[in-house]
Amino acid sequence: MPSTSEVGHAKNVANFADLIAYCTAYGATYNPSKTALQIVSLNTLYTSAQTELANVTTAKNAFDTVTGDRQLAFEPLKSLATKVINALSVTDATEQTLADAKTINNKLQGKRATPITETPPPENGNPPSNTVSVSRQSYNMLTENFSALIDLVSSVPSYTPNETDLSVASLATFRDNLQTANTNVTNAEVTYSNARISRNNTLYTKDTGLVDIAMDVKNYVKSIFGATSPQYKQVSGIKFTNRVS
Repeated sequence: MPSTSEVGHAKNVANFADLIAYCTAYGATYNPSKTALQIVSLNTLYTSAQTELANVTTAKNAFDTVTGDRQLAFEPLKSLATKVINALSVTDATEQTLADAKTINNKLQGKRATPITETPPPENGNPPSNTVSVSRQSYNMLTENFSALIDLVSSVPSYTPNETDLSVASLATFRDNLQTANTNVTNAEVTYSNARISRNNTLYTKDTGLVDIAMDVKNYVKSIFGATSPQYKQVSGIKFTNRVS
């Protein structure tokens, strides 16, 4: 379901089409000297706005897809890390190495090595503004910690599990897939952000954007037909909203 803001952008463009239709119906009477207000220019701007809306939709769909793909890619991480710890525990790894591995796994699982004392929430129910997450669960950090776990088990000569998915080579491949999934999201997010910027420029740039042009068209209609004319009443009620988001 489209967000409220996306619906608002689309509504601006749809209303612009209605505005053009009325102006076109006025025939030769609608004859502004300003090029940007002429019917040909209005239609060109409308087409550009439609393209920008479509580009944002395409970019958002791509972003949503790779975001879902990343979530799926990371789902096995916690259980896999725990299996690695179990496999390491039956090797000749030193107690310190095993302790270090468990510390890394705690980070991957979102646990602290030492529990913290919980602070009662304030009366308004909101957490303190300076609260810092202790889980370190960002995708970048998860990948970094998993890489550290791979490096650690690689340093243990007796870590040679028979299970293919626990081998160092398989773990590295899994880690690389995580990095790829995360990079795909980053790239898609950049594309989506740029598409929104381009759309906003077309719709909301001062003086030349669709919304400001629409306001100018309304004023021109008022100037040629009069503020109380039925023609002006036709276009004055067509709403446009500046919503750069």
